[in-house]
Amino acid sequence: MAKKSPTSFDFQALQARLQSQFRNLDPNDPSQWPTLPRNLLFVVVCVAVVAVLWFAWIQSSDEELVAEKAKEEQLRQSYKGKLVQAVNLDALKKQLEQVQQYVTQLEKQLPSKAEMDALLSDINQAGLGRSLQFELFRPGQVAVSEYYAELPISIRVTGSYHDIGLFAADIANLSRIVTLNNLSLNPLRDREGVLTMDGVAKTYRYLDPEEVSAQQKGKGAK
Repeated sequence: MAKKSPTSFDFQALQARLQSQFRNLDPNDPSQWPTLPRNLLFVVVCVAVVAVLWFAWIQSSDEELVAEKAKEEQLRQSYKGKLVQAVNLDALKKQLEQVQQYVTQLEKQLPSKAEMDALLSDINQAGLGRSLQFELFRPGQVAVSEYYAELPISIRVTGSYHDIGLFAADIANLSRIVTLNNLSLNPLRDREGVLTMDGVAKTYRYLDPEEVSAQQKGKGAK
């Protein structure tokens, strides 16, 4: 009985057949391509799309990572600051109490609106007590700020240099805050040793609740 010879594989013929599928391809109509180049194009397109999406996701993830790292650093700094405050909490409380006491002392030096007449009388009496003669004592327009009101008083007094100096010292020692501004000294021509002092005495007072409310409404409107 004769043996069958093994079938030989013609690689060159297969290669020629595959190459023939890539000849004369129409780039404008891939749907008409043979099976092998059409499927190969599909695979290439899929790989390209996946690669683009992958790199886009990597880039967005990298930006998110950088943002999260910056946020982490901010949180670390905030934590350190709060940790320092927590460690020094008792000292901060004592400091707050001292500040509140200081503010209370300053507030006591500010008269209320009802006490302004008494303060003006004190300024006048301080001058008369030093034998000064008031040529002018004229309260000006009240300037209202956010927390207090300022009252300027134009004054002109005559007297000796020594008495005027003592008057300024008496004003500084008043229990209420009074400042002397824009001072000028001029000698009287017809009276030797007598000077005239012009200036503006400024004093400050609390705002009444109505004034505080008006200030807050005005601020809110702005």
